[in-house]
Amino acid sequence: MKGPGRRVASNSVDKRRGSLAAGVWAADIGRMALPPGFLDELRARVSISQVVGRKVIWDQRKSNQAKGDLWAPCPFHHEKTASFHVDDRKGYYYCFGCHAKGDALGFIKETENVSFMEAVEILAGEAGMQMPARDPKAQEKADRRTQLVEVMEQAVQHYRLQLKTGAAAPARDYLAGRGLSEAALERWEIGFAPPGWQGLWDHLRGKGVAEDLILAAGLAKPSTRAGKPPYDTFRHRIMFPIRDARGRAIAFGGRAMDPDDNAKYLNSPETELFDKGRTLYNHAPAREAVGRDQPLIVAEGYMDVIALAEAGFKGAVAPLGTAVTEDQLQLMWRIAPEPIIALDGDTAGLRAAMRLIDMVLPLISPERSLRFALMPQGVDPDDLLRAKGAGAMTALLDEARPLVSLLWQRETDGKVLDSPERRAALDQSLRGALKKIADPGLRNHYGDEIKRLRQALFQPQTGAADRPRVWGGKRAPAGPTASVRQSMLVKTPAAEDLLREAVILMVLVRHPELVEPFEAELERMVPGTAEAKAVQGALLQTGGAARAEIEAIAGAAALEKLLAPRHVAIQPAVRTLDDEAARQCLTEEFAKLSAWRGARAEIEDAVREFDDLADEGLTWRVSQAAEAIDKAGRSATEDRAQYDTGPNGARLKREEKSAFDALLKQIGMDGGS
Repeated sequence: MKGPGRRVASNSVDKRRGSLAAGVWAADIGRMALPPGFLDELRARVSISQVVGRKVIWDQRKSNQAKGDLWAPCPFHHEKTASFHVDDRKGYYYCFGCHAKGDALGFIKETENVSFMEAVEILAGEAGMQMPARDPKAQEKADRRTQLVEVMEQAVQHYRLQLKTGAAAPARDYLAGRGLSEAALERWEIGFAPPGWQGLWDHLRGKGVAEDLILAAGLAKPSTRAGKPPYDTFRHRIMFPIRDARGRAIAFGGRAMDPDDNAKYLNSPETELFDKGRTLYNHAPAREAVGRDQPLIVAEGYMDVIALAEAGFKGAVAPLGTAVTEDQLQLMWRIAPEPIIALDGDTAGLRAAMRLIDMVLPLISPERSLRFALMPQGVDPDDLLRAKGAGAMTALLDEARPLVSLLWQRETDGKVLDSPERRAALDQSLRGALKKIADPGLRNHYGDEIKRLRQALFQPQTGAADRPRVWGGKRAPAGPTASVRQSMLVKTPAAEDLLREAVILMVLVRHPELVEPFEAELERMVPGTAEAKAVQGALLQTGGAARAEIEAIAGAAALEKLLAPRHVAIQPAVRTLDDEAARQCLTEEFAKLSAWRGARAEIEDAVREFDDLADEGLTWRVSQAAEAIDKAGRSATEDRAQYDTGPNGARLKREEKSAFDALLKQIGMDGGS
């Protein structure tokens, strides 16, 4: 049972569609199997404030417990104010924020993710009421499911014991190579199915388990050869138990140890217990983790989920090796309103994301959608965590892209849109996709974002700036826009230095493994702002840590302010996980920062000394400063049309060279005079 005050992740849309299913709809169904008056007696014995009070912390200032009028932050959506109301006398709750409503049975059903009858059993147990006998057929079906679960649990224990045998040595080596410790193997109950044909069958039959139960659980298959006993479904595989939302073993996933096996991963067949399209791997633990404010991450396979959870991302689930189904999406949305789909960084992973778009568009609403965290090329979550650690995964999740971004990418990637016909085809395709969105308000917002992306593609800002502006039929005078007038480069002296500092620090936050090789340069850097100084200190103090740790030391506001300038936010090394690009960026930015500050100091000294020292020494110092700037800023990718060669052979930006020429003339040493 969750402790007091724990927030329960759920989806407010489900509540709007009738959380009172626990009160009206569910009660009607319940009365079909329960005697008249049973539910009324149950509600009379149980206080809804006691049931709800296990999940929330009452607002003492707003609540009046004597009158049964209680208020708390809603457990179904994240909020700071107490908009969740419980009327203890009437036995109902209602949230004025997400409109969740229901009675005590409904609250248990929603927060525990159980069926109505299971909620009745839970509440009856607390009230000390004996559950009436069920319909004989329903009871028989429930009893059989219980028997099948018991058989599955025996299989879990058998496979776990097999992992400790000599035959499983290669499997243990493989798991150790994937970074799984003995404790992790125990936590995930990982086992091993030996190569033999009837190992599990013989074990269970020896325990007295009926043949029909073994077959019905999907643990064995009938032999096609006359007179031959059934054979094990799983052979020579590493075994992963699959449990349902209540933690009951209902199936297995097996990873082949034989590289020539046709199926690398194999799931149990569908049974009375197991429906693959309605099941999520690691469902129950992930639901609990999301209730503790962890993100819900949807990975592709067992090992990805295990790697994520072991690295601290415990809200990870997987759709069992199949494309995400609508039923699985509904399960995800009951856990969190915006799951993050973390797909492998290969063609198949991207293709899976694109296929998911068409299915999810008719289902999204203002309260529920998806985000996408696409791994680097050829990398899955397990690879990324082992190579770069939890910090890299956190950064990737922080930058998860919204659904509309993936839709735009799908419609434009690889297409040449150089004619009116091709652009019209793009518009037609996008309109068709947007029509699938049921909510009109959300559809309008998608249209606005698509319009913005389209304008950025076909009418880039660089072209718009060159066109004359017209006001009242007359050409308006050219001048800086409001955004330009308010920019850092205009308002702050030496703002380019501050931007370079911000780029350096945010690249190091994104790539903490580069702090050590650039530690000397980072120590010598003299930050120009309090925010930069705070982040620099955090990086040096930790020697390079995950963003969350840097944020805890320096403060979230400091990181946000450094990342706010567009020049910083669009830097490739800040946006991507490419370490080589980040290393090159840091080398260049540190060099430029040092050269510019040194040159500026030389020029300022030269101006101060102008009256006393108008000789070649002064000219030489200024020219050396110019050469240092040139060397630091020289790049093969720079536009040569913006540069000239100075008298000393150094390349300078034309405006910078003009400024130096003017200074030299002022000194009186220009042209060798």
